[in-house]
Amino acid sequence: MSILLSALGSAIRQVREDRSLSQERLAELASLHRTYISSVEQGRRNVSIENIHKIAEALGVSMTEIVQLCEDRLDGNALKKGATNGKS
Repeated sequence: MSILLSALGSAIRQVREDRSLSQERLAELASLHRTYISSVEQGRRNVSIENIHKIAEALGVSMTEIVQLCEDRLDGNALKKGATNGKS
């Protein structure tokens, strides 16, 4: 699993849960399948920009917000790796 895809999936899951949406409801709103949403959230699916747009729209956020949450997770992951490697 790619760290990037995992971070993106985690960001999408956070926004979905913040809005109290099920994966099934998000899938309906985005015109995607529930198993697709599940695999995205698990970081097992490489998502097209078109589907990121559909998901963001369904969640009522901008793609920028999704990407920023993803970036925040990647930055946090880099900090954790640096700490375990003796870097600051």
